[in-house]
This record gives sequence, structure tokens and C-alpha cells, in this order.
Amino acid sequence: MIHRSALSLAFALVPSIAWASDGPPVADPDEIIVYGRGLEQVGVATSGSAGVVGYADFEKRPISRVGELAENVPGLIATQHSGSGKANQFFLRGFNLDHGTDLAGSVDGAPVNMRSHGHGQGYLDLNFLIPELVERIDYTKGPYHAADGDFASAGSMRFVTKARLARPFAELTGGSFGYWRGVAAGSGDVGNGTVLAAVEGTVSDGPWVLDENLRKVNALIKYSTSDWSLGLAGYSSRWTSTDQVPERAIASGMIQRLGFIDPNLGGRAGRIALTFNGKSGDTTFSAFAMGSRLQLTSNFTYFLNDPANGDQFRQVDRRGVFGGSVSHALTSGSVAWRVGADMRWDRIGKVGLYRTSAGAITSTVRQDRVDEYSGGLFGEAQITMAPHLRLVLGLRADALGYNVRSDLADNSGPGSAAIVSPKAALAWKAADGIELYANYGQGYHSNDVRGAAITVDPATGDSADRVPVFARSRGAELGVRVERGSLNASMVGFWLDLASELVFVGDAGSTEPNDASRRFGTELALFWRPARWLTVDGSAALTRARFRGVASSQSFIPGATPLVLGGGLTADLAPGYTATVRVRHFASAPLIEDNSQRSEATTLVNLGLYRKTGRLRIGIDILNLFDAKDPDISYFYASRLSEEPTGGVDDRHIHPVEPRQVRISVRLLV
Repeated sequence: MIHRSALSLAFALVPSIAWASDGPPVADPDEIIVYGRGLEQVGVATSGSAGVVGYADFEKRPISRVGELAENVPGLIATQHSGSGKANQFFLRGFNLDHGTDLAGSVDGAPVNMRSHGHGQGYLDLNFLIPELVERIDYTKGPYHAADGDFASAGSMRFVTKARLARPFAELTGGSFGYWRGVAAGSGDVGNGTVLAAVEGTVSDGPWVLDENLRKVNALIKYSTSDWSLGLAGYSSRWTSTDQVPERAIASGMIQRLGFIDPNLGGRAGRIALTFNGKSGDTTFSAFAMGSRLQLTSNFTYFLNDPANGDQFRQVDRRGVFGGSVSHALTSGSVAWRVGADMRWDRIGKVGLYRTSAGAITSTVRQDRVDEYSGGLFGEAQITMAPHLRLVLGLRADALGYNVRSDLADNSGPGSAAIVSPKAALAWKAADGIELYANYGQGYHSNDVRGAAITVDPATGDSADRVPVFARSRGAELGVRVERGSLNASMVGFWLDLASELVFVGDAGSTEPNDASRRFGTELALFWRPARWLTVDGSAALTRARFRGVASSQSFIPGATPLVLGGGLTADLAPGYTATVRVRHFASAPLIEDNSQRSEATTLVNLGLYRKTGRLRIGIDILNLFDAKDPDISYFYASRLSEEPTGGVDDRHIHPVEPRQVRISVRLLV
């Protein structure tokens, strides 16, 4: 019934948005909308691939899950291969970034990526964000920026939440497959500052044969003055998941396309974070204290390793994360300096891997406690060499120490490592609104320090090789940015080498270091307002990704998507009426090193219709408008269903995109 009623309402809107012969009327003529992608970057940015996205850019943008906020970064794709409470899979610049191994994320100065995490190195979970409270996203790509440290080789995203709202609001959304979401937020002046508070709750069964039973709660309270802000955020979620399933099970009729193999999978997640940000003159500083937990039960190979009890396993991570940063800017003649430092301590009370059956723990593979601490120093000098020519030289130095206390003494011990990363950029303003860039930089991602301390494989008892603490990256980029009137566009060509690629391992549910890799690619981003009532944006990214030092026939990187397209149109069709259509496409990618198995391409189209009248806003989002049957993500590995041969069957395993669904929201401004 939700489909039929939603479409009826959509058609009811159509007569009132008919265009007059002189073009569509605009919305409130006194309303000023600031689009982040419309902000001037010529003379400000130091690379062609860096930018900013403001709330107006995605306020009226249909999304099926919070992690898709990351898709506001041009060329980035966020998918999912498990339940909605789990971190998304990210794809950028020919990387299958798993859950964030080379994509750094932060919110209000606090890092989101988790080191030495129970599910995967760099685990980047954005589910605690409330989209309506995101003020902007500052993003960079490549290892060219001195302020970016761990996990930023492919790119970085800095989310900043709002300090105040224009008006308090309450919103209720209902949709297909038992989806309900409520959010209420408001702000008011208290003393010399502003208090903002918000709470959000979501429940959903999902389209799966096995109900997802998602239950999620988010809350945020933030006090801000002109000089500092203090925020407290909390998040809790639990869900039942339908993981990727073998295609042979669907083809044989054993399960439906949205069906499941193991009914006892899912997880629980929680996060609480206290953040402080301030400034004094030309000095900015931040501090954070966070607690997070994750319990995730998965089964990717079914009965391959343990025919009697099955291969189900549980990953657990519980930790506190503490740290902060400071930076100072000063100018001396034609040189603008910026120096800074950051530090972080992960106090990991439990990170474990357990064998389970029917959701109950049967044995421990390994269980550890880890202290991991790091500090970084960076300096950057921007030299004005001529009126329209800037040279930026940067240097970053990072040190990381750890102490692993494992349930197996042979895998315990302390250690440390350090790395220095030079950066350089050249920006030339060739004409009004046109700037050219050249960049070079080195960066890194850290590896799980349990791998740096290991000597014995806890699953087999065999000796195990240690991995280095840091995997270095090197990259360069040439770019151009055009800002002329209502048109903002950029185009870059890039090269990036990694000393070690992290690759997903299906039967372990985690990532492992692999061979060195190299990527070449080009990206195009466009933001254009050809008329006051129409906004056009789009991006395209083409990448060639290969392992280095191996035979060319075995050099393909699993999951490295060679082509990503995204974009959309947003139109104010009449006063108070807005429509938006979005499309995203990521091409077929190799699933194994010899390229003999590839994923299917995925193309999704979303449609949004919005009506604002007085204090009321009504929205209709139609997700997967054309009901595509594409995979959301694909893997290729061996698994064994009951009654299959002991050695299992090599097969593609897919997590389908969710079918067409409709969500209707009603927002009331107080």
C-alpha cells in the first residue's frame, strides 16, 4: 500500500508544477541558498581534487542509508554487503576501500577510522551521523596534504556539524518494508552561546526474506560560542543481517534473490563521543574522547572449514579513543606558514575473533588487548612566488607505538615505528576563474598492529609472518579548476603507488596485506546552475589499478572498479516545489587477480519530490526508481553449502541492491 499511496501523492503534485511558457517560477525570491560546491576555490584550494560540500548540496537528495552522505565526494561510491548497522564498503580512485583502509574520515575533529579493529583495519562507520545536522563536508584526495595523516592515501572527509538551526523541526518518515524514522532537533541561545540538541530513531525490516529488525537511536547535544564548541553524541544500533550469498544458491532456487543462508547473523554497535573545538587568534585546537563497541556475527563460507558445526564466527571490538590536535597559522612576508600536531591513543579493551554456532560462541580463535598510541607533527609553507603563482611545501612526521597483550603469549609484545612524508603543490591562476595545479606527496596507512606482533597463526598453529606497521603511499596529480559564473568544474589526472594493498579475505571476513599496487586515473567534477531554478552536478572517474611486481596475468586488484559515474538534477519547478533525480553507476570490476571473474555493473536511479508550504515540508523519495536487479557488491571465493563437496565450490557471492521502495516524510518547522 505504501507504493500506491506514495505514487498517488506524487501524481497529485504534477499539475501544480506545470511550467509557464517563460520558464519555471523560482522559489522564495528572498531566500539565499549557499551551495558548498558553488563556493570559490580558485586561490584557496591547493589541488584540483579538493573541495567542500554544504548542506544545501544534499538537503534534497534521496539516500537509502547514512553512509551515502560520503557519495557527496565526487567519484566516491558507498555500498553495503551486510546489515544496515554495519559500516559501508567504500570505493574511490580504483580502491575497494573495504570499510575505510585508505579513506580517512572525521566528525567535528574526532577521527572515525578505527585502528587494529575487530572487523577490519581502518573501520569507518558513519551510522551515528544525523544527516540534517551536517553543515558541510571538506574533502581532499591523494596524499598531498600535510594535515592528513593515517588512512588518507585515497582521500579524506571532514564532516562538520551545525552550531545552530534556523528553526526547530520535527520530521517523521515512513516507507516500504517497515521503514520508520523520526528526528527532532532545535537550537536556542543560552548565555553567550547556542545549544543545539537532536534525537533520531530508526526501525526497519528491510526488503530481505529474513527481517533485518534494525533498531537505531542517535542523539546529539552541542554548545557553541564564537570561539569554541563542546559536543556530546551517542549512538546505539542492533540488526539482523543478510550477508552476501552464493549465486548458485539463487540460480538453483534454493533461496530467493533476497534470501539468506544463515539466519543467525547480525550485530550490535554503539558509540559515545565528547568533542571540543576552539580557536584563539590564529590557533585552532580540538580534543576528543570516545567509547565504541561492535559485535558482529558473520558466515561467508558456511560449511567449508567445519562441516559439522559450520563456519560462523563473531568479531568483537570494545575500545576508548582519546586525543586531540592543534594548529597555528602565521604570515611572514610572502610566506604563509601553518604548523600543527595531533595525537591519539586507542585503549582497546577487547578485540576478539570467536567461532560460533547458531549465534552462540563455541571457541576462541584469538582475543587481545591492545594499546596503540601515535603522534604527528606537520608543517606547511605557502610561498607567493608571483601575483598568481603559489608554491606549497609540506612535511609530516608520524610515530606510532603499541603493546599487544594476546591470549597467546607468542603473539604479544610492544613495538614502534615512524614515518616521514613530504608534500608539494604548485597552483597557478592562469586567468580569472581558472587555476592549474601540480601535486606530489607521500602518505601511508597503518596496518593492524596485531599483525606486527604476531609469530603464530592462532587458527592453525603454524608460524606467521609479521607485517610492517606502516604501508607507504606515493602519488602525484595534475589538475585544472574552472569557476566562471554559475559553473564550477575541475579535472585531474593522478598516479598513486601503495607499498602494500589491503585485500578482503572472504573466509576470514577481514583484510590482509597483499602486494604493492599502482593506479593511474582521471576524474571530472561539475557543478552548474544554468538557471536560478536548476542545479546540475556530476562526476566521472576512470582508473587503471594493478598489482606491481607480479606477472601481468595475475596483476588485477580484486574489487578495483575502473569506472564510476554519478550526478543529478535538482529543479525548483514552482514556488515551494522541488524535484531531484540522481544516478550512480559503477562498472564491472575484477574479482580475482587473473580477471577471469568479474562483478556485474551496477546502476541506480533515485527520485525525490518535495513540497514546502508554510511550516510544513512533505517529501517523497523513490529509491531504485527502475527496480534494478544489480548487485550492491560482489566477491569471488570458495564456500560450501550442505551436501556439497568437501573442498567447496568457487563462486561469485553477491549482496543485491535493495528493490524499489518509497519513503514519505513530513517535516514540521516549529
